[in-house]
Amino acid sequence: MRKRTVRKKRKYKTYRCYDLRDMEQYSLCDAMRYLRAFEVGNPPATVKYDLAIKLRAYKGGPVIRNTIRLPFPVKTDTRIGVICPEGSPMAVEAQQLGAVAVGEESLFESIRAGNIPFNKLICHVDSQDALKKANLGKILGPKGLMPNPKTRTITSDVKATMQDLMGSDEYRERQGVVRMAIGQLGFTPQMLSENIKAMMSVVKEDISNIDETQPKALDEVVLSTTHGPGFSLDGTFSPKDESLKPEHLQSVM
Repeated sequence: MRKRTVRKKRKYKTYRCYDLRDMEQYSLCDAMRYLRAFEVGNPPATVKYDLAIKLRAYKGGPVIRNTIRLPFPVKTDTRIGVICPEGSPMAVEAQQLGAVAVGEESLFESIRAGNIPFNKLICHVDSQDALKKANLGKILGPKGLMPNPKTRTITSDVKATMQDLMGSDEYRERQGVVRMAIGQLGFTPQMLSENIKAMMSVVKEDISNIDETQPKALDEVVLSTTHGPGFSLDGTFSPKDESLKPEHLQSVM
């Protein structure tokens, strides 16, 4: 009896990209129009516009990660924790600036116990060794909270870093895609456009700094909402329907 040969699945060295020439793409205003229709009936406060930037990239290569302060901040609930020597002047200053958790060993114990009241964590350079010895990577890493020089969350200036983090967002490439909340449902097309331009500018700069032996390139930009589908953007702003004006898309439904 002949053995049935099992065809091996084809493996790709790069993340798969598709030919956009046959795909329908939309202006920003047209995409917003359709996405708002999908969100009718949903509480506006729970809906965000999300941007997915797809890259032509090698698997296993260097990934893009950075922080950005958008012209129009999306998140307004930033809660910062600060790792610094207990009782030091910088600890007092951090508390005065609004940090929700401050310290070294006391903060480490709180994290181990699962008490994590912050969604951003920074570490002063004087406490970097203490953080390494605390071995909290398995707890903080999956939550995206581990301080890192690349994201400028290990710092010698706690005050300046806290001020930068207020209203700023962190993004990271995963499987060839950079995703981030880019706007609230009540944003005008102009506000969303400014945020997208700022995001694209920073990602392009990140790409230019990547090792030339494993290059990356922009492939597709997709706009979606919390409950809506994704619409591929063609890079234009104005709606194709002349009766639709950007002003029609700037109020919360």
